[in-house]
Amino acid sequence: MYHLLSRSLARLARVLAWWCLILPLASAAQAPKAWPDIASIPPDLVVPTVRAETPTPGRRVWCQTPDWQATAVRYPIYLPPDWTPSARLPVLVEWPGNGPYRNAYGDTCDGSVEGCELGYGISGGQGFIWVCLPFVEKSATGTLQHTSRWWGDIAETKRHTQATVTEVCQRFGGDPDRVVLCGFSRGSIGCHYIGLHDDTIARLWRTIICHSHFDGVNESWPYPAADRASAQQRLQRLAGRPLWISHEGSGIHLIADYLRRIGQPDLATLVPLPFRNHTDSWVLRPIPERERLRTWLAAALRSTANPSH
Repeated sequence: MYHLLSRSLARLARVLAWWCLILPLASAAQAPKAWPDIASIPPDLVVPTVRAETPTPGRRVWCQTPDWQATAVRYPIYLPPDWTPSARLPVLVEWPGNGPYRNAYGDTCDGSVEGCELGYGISGGQGFIWVCLPFVEKSATGTLQHTSRWWGDIAETKRHTQATVTEVCQRFGGDPDRVVLCGFSRGSIGCHYIGLHDDTIARLWRTIICHSHFDGVNESWPYPAADRASAQQRLQRLAGRPLWISHEGSGIHLIADYLRRIGQPDLATLVPLPFRNHTDSWVLRPIPERERLRTWLAAALRSTANPSH
């Protein structure tokens, strides 16, 4: 009996030792990937502060579109160092993310136009006019102002966007055939929800750059017509123009799956960003994905002119 008990205990010890070896390996295999933090890479660009000055090359300053000069609606414009009055330059139009936002990694977004970074990083501050446009809302007193969350007054936002793009092209030498729409988070969704909301505003864009989230992927966003059927109608207005979509972590797979489900698997250039951060500050850092985006955009601007014009 004693020997039998000893053998049983020995077998039990071997089994326990085996499980002690296997369980950590199994847990490691099932654990989510530990994405690195973008802050581990020092930036090589610093976004200029917005100043209350006259627009001049190399400065980022406040402007107002004529019909909104009696309101609180304004936008920052950046003229690159190589700008001249006779210049004919491409234009980056950017929409901001929702605010106030902060996550566990320290990523923040205040929802303001002055907090935008995507367009500056894409261009490196060279060769593009860069404007950051607000989503416009009416206050309780009827005043027009910026909204830091979602769309505000959609009709007013579209009207302001269209008028401002026209103003930038006429006053500052923006090329109406090379207007690029871009956005982060809320702004990324807005590239299609607002930017392709109707045929008139959709005609403005030569190409579109979306970072983090995409219209139609999540049907529970708190705004009208967030369903996929409506999103697909908006997407049709892209009309074959180049589309870039990037996303941090593994989020790009959800967008890829959505595009497959709607029968458009090759609609966009899909780029995963190998970092955990929900931020547009990745374009301020010398990473391969930024260089890839710049190369992609140069090719997109050389492609056939905007088919909607």
